[in-house]
Amino acid sequence: MLRPKILGLFRLFRFELPFTAGVCVILGELLALGALPTTTEIVLGFLSIFFISATALILNDYFDLEIDRINAPERPLPAGLVTEQEVVLLSIVVAILGLITSYLISLEALLVAILVWAVGLLYNWRFKKAGLIGNLMVSFSVGMTFIFGGIAVNKPFEIIVWFFAVIVMLVDLGEEIAADAMDIEGDSQAGSHSLALELGREKALKISGAVFLLVVFASSLPFFLGWLERIYLFPILLIDIVILYSTGKLLDSKTANRRIYIRWIYLTGLIAFIIFIIIRMVK
Repeated sequence: MLRPKILGLFRLFRFELPFTAGVCVILGELLALGALPTTTEIVLGFLSIFFISATALILNDYFDLEIDRINAPERPLPAGLVTEQEVVLLSIVVAILGLITSYLISLEALLVAILVWAVGLLYNWRFKKAGLIGNLMVSFSVGMTFIFGGIAVNKPFEIIVWFFAVIVMLVDLGEEIAADAMDIEGDSQAGSHSLALELGREKALKISGAVFLLVVFASSLPFFLGWLERIYLFPILLIDIVILYSTGKLLDSKTANRRIYIRWIYLTGLIAFIIFIIIRMVK
């Protein structure tokens, strides 16, 4: 009986998602420094956001129990592998681990960790089905992983980190709105108030497209303001071209499988970001 329970508790973490959040922190550290962080900075930065992100995912199962009984009965909680009390206790323990590791970095890191934890709690508790507000909360949390990376290496006000954090927030917001438009049938059954349900799928995709166009505009600002040298044009142009092409496809109602263009933006953005960091480190 103990082994299934332990496996059930581990499944609550959805490890690939907090792992990705932790990697984003490390990317933020690399971006802030333009060099390799210390082992301590890498480990503490990664673990802090890994635990805080995992807390939100654990709580997601707690608050979605009734929905999962119907749509995902194999999840640990509806399957009876763990109890509601155990899920809450696990979320508390994991949150404490995240706060402790962030405090070991700095007080500023602790405050940001508390903020991200609170946003995750509120999102799961009240705002997951709130449409645009929920989208903004998710995007904010994603962008904050990069800012946390800057804080973890004692560069909390590094302008290029904040610039990329805003870009990442906007890209994620556009993706969230577009993904909701693709999932309109499922969201309707779940009682969501997504933009697609409130305004219609095509209008929601137009809003998503407007957000993506804002990303393209914003990405040019560092060059006009003198923050970035021309050597960084390649990764920026790469993501801009893919965003413009994918946005056109998303807005074309005749396009089959529009969801794939959301993935294109995500994957190209990741590649462009890594190229940018490499240029910054070897320059």
